[in-house]
Amino acid sequence: MPRYSYVNGRYVPHAEASVHIEDRGFQFADGVYEVVSLIDGYIADEAGHLDRLERSLGELRISMPMPRKSLQLVMREFARRNRLRNAYIYIQITRGVAPRDFKFPKNAKPTLVITHLGSAVFDMEARKKALKKAVTVPDIRWKRRDIKSTALVAQVMAKQAAVDKGAYEAWMVDDDGFVTEGSSTNAWIVDKNGALITRPTENNKILKGVTRNSIQVLCKKEGIKLIERPFTVAEAYKAAEAFTTAAGTLICPIVELDGHKIGDGKLGAVTARILDLYFAYAADSKQRQERWTEK
Repeated sequence: MPRYSYVNGRYVPHAEASVHIEDRGFQFADGVYEVVSLIDGYIADEAGHLDRLERSLGELRISMPMPRKSLQLVMREFARRNRLRNAYIYIQITRGVAPRDFKFPKNAKPTLVITHLGSAVFDMEARKKALKKAVTVPDIRWKRRDIKSTALVAQVMAKQAAVDKGAYEAWMVDDDGFVTEGSSTNAWIVDKNGALITRPTENNKILKGVTRNSIQVLCKKEGIKLIERPFTVAEAYKAAEAFTTAAGTLICPIVELDGHKIGDGKLGAVTARILDLYFAYAADSKQRQERWTEK
């Protein structure tokens, strides 16, 4: 099947897709991105992802390359041309092409690229059996972690550190010993009383995930106790359950951290419930989508 990408107004064969070498995304990582899941042809949490995309662009003072409704039409046409039903769609917007100079160019047009990251399998029962390991690494990222920037070299190093140790994910740790988030996920633990604990998004310390945002809303609706506060690595070792959340992986159970077994080393009841609740919400095209907010 032919594979197409979208580059600045054109659907082109993926093998031929390119941007100029002076694009500021290449030169400075001067851009933002979003990854959305396409579940049975339905764009999960689309409203939230576009809310966050617009916010990230605003923080970097980059203009939207087109109105939101136009971008939604492009995403749907992109999925149609690629015959996608279950996939991860990657959207990247940079400040555009200009001679290399640190200051903002005056007349550059934003670059918009859309690709897909292969097919995906959204089998919840299989995912409940996909128990993962994580390791901890120092958090060495810049201070504006709330912006979903393409400047990801610290996360690349963190993810590779996990891979080198045979783990799925790296949980990054600040100078005070508190977990911030995963290299490409938000981090959660469940305490002995069944309460969910995750780091608050205040002071730009972490990126507020769109999946995380929707889980917050679902917890409130379902009466699941959610505590937003920092937690230490030592506390994570002793947690009853742990998991990560992200648009691509949805909810992923973590049963081992730095070689320490989490709980009984099996899928926990709270994690399983959150997974079921979120998938039922994300995969339902008739469900009202939650809007993403900064807080």
